[in-house]
Amino acid sequence: MLDNKELIMKNWYIYLLCILVSSNFFACQDDDLEDQSIFDASEKEKSEFDRWLLENYVNPYNIDFKYRMEHIESDYTHNLVPTDFWLSVKLAKIVKHCWLEAYDEVGGLDFTRACAPKVIHLIGSASWDKGTYTLGTAEGGLKVTLYMGNWLDLTNVDRMNEYYFKVMHHEFAHILHQKKNYPVDYDKISAGNYTPTGWQNRKLAEVAPLGFVTPYAGSKPSEDIAEVTACFLTYPEAQWENVMTLAGEKGKPIIDQKLAMVKKYMKDSWQVDLDLLRKVIARRTNEISELDLDHIY
Repeated sequence: MLDNKELIMKNWYIYLLCILVSSNFFACQDDDLEDQSIFDASEKEKSEFDRWLLENYVNPYNIDFKYRMEHIESDYTHNLVPTDFWLSVKLAKIVKHCWLEAYDEVGGLDFTRACAPKVIHLIGSASWDKGTYTLGTAEGGLKVTLYMGNWLDLTNVDRMNEYYFKVMHHEFAHILHQKKNYPVDYDKISAGNYTPTGWQNRKLAEVAPLGFVTPYAGSKPSEDIAEVTACFLTYPEAQWENVMTLAGEKGKPIIDQKLAMVKKYMKDSWQVDLDLLRKVIARRTNEISELDLDHIY
């Protein structure tokens, strides 16, 4: 036999159950099902720049050019800012002209389409880390991040070379090396002279005689070969010769050996003539002033 307390609890439970059943019944009866998903599946309105990117990046190369900085795509450990919209437009046109189309011209569109990263992500600021900063990163051959977008100066080709063009070719070299390994003998050329944690403390005049084209090249072999590739492709003749002069009798033969190995790798693995590519890049860099970077069409 139930006492009063148990009886009250039982009646209260039955009462709640009746409310739930009746409310569900009437809800199902009264609310007609919509023929539309609760999620908005319609495509958002594309801006003029989005349509330009679709035509110039997505369709020919299957590349998602992310000019709106996405937090999920960024390095959470650093304070970063987006790139100004019109600087993003300019960079998108410059990257296409000086990087992608240069490889189209020498290696063919199929080569560029197959090897180019699937995502290019612009960051407005540098990625600072204990006195050094990262200009670009390549992740798994799928994504390249370009930093310092807000520092674009169209009047300073040397700065563009350092901040963008050299970075592009350096990161692209990493992608190519991930797809097809470069010769293991390359790692032996400067074995014993790499400083993974102290490279930023060395100057070019110190590392060139050791056979490195930049201090960063002296960090490890994989960065060394990417730097040789990128510097050879983007340095004007006078700048490259300055490196060779600093290298002197000891370092110049080492750099020449590395460059010869890079040229052979690019030719044998990708059918790309590095000397021809260098000429094409130089010509296209000089053509930047002729590009219409102030309009989207």
